[in-house]
Amino acid sequence: MRQLPLQKWQTRPMTTDLTRMGPRLRAARQQRGWTLADLAQKAGMSISTLSRLEAGRRQASLELLLPLVSVLDLRLDDLVRGEPVDPRVRRATERRHGMVVAPLTLEHSPVQTYKIRYAAASAAPAPKVHDGVEWFYVLSGTIRLLLDGEEHRIGAGEAAEFDTGLPHSISATEDGFAEVVSIFSASGERIHVHGS
Repeated sequence: MRQLPLQKWQTRPMTTDLTRMGPRLRAARQQRGWTLADLAQKAGMSISTLSRLEAGRRQASLELLLPLVSVLDLRLDDLVRGEPVDPRVRRATERRHGMVVAPLTLEHSPVQTYKIRYAAASAAPAPKVHDGVEWFYVLSGTIRLLLDGEEHRIGAGEAAEFDTGLPHSISATEDGFAEVVSIFSASGERIHVHGS
């Protein structure tokens, strides 16, 4: 079976997970009312080895952990899982070229999502081309989507999806600002910056 590479957002230091293993092991043992000697005997290891594992002074191995999780009726994940990651996105809102861009996903997510507020514009910006697919949903106002030379007006409550390999530009109309939630594929995650 081919192992796929992990993305930056999927990785975390393994040493952090293993340092938490000892206290979790101790808590599981104490929850059952067992002494070090009780668990060591049931798992077929020395009291000293078990004590060092719980204290983080012994390198954990599958050879040591598998009998322990079996006796404690746990999964290996219960001992070595990482702490929950704060799911909140704390990226700064940016202002650029008449837009206010609020990132809604973590920086290294494979799909980038933004809430974008476009200022009213009397004309569409110059079309751009890049790899990927884009989808957006209009929250308020009207969006002018210039796609492959054809203008489309997309109002509140409507959505659009298109191949960003086609020449395209997105802007609000002259009637006022517009807000969208926009999703970019990993290969099309560049935000639209028109002009220099």
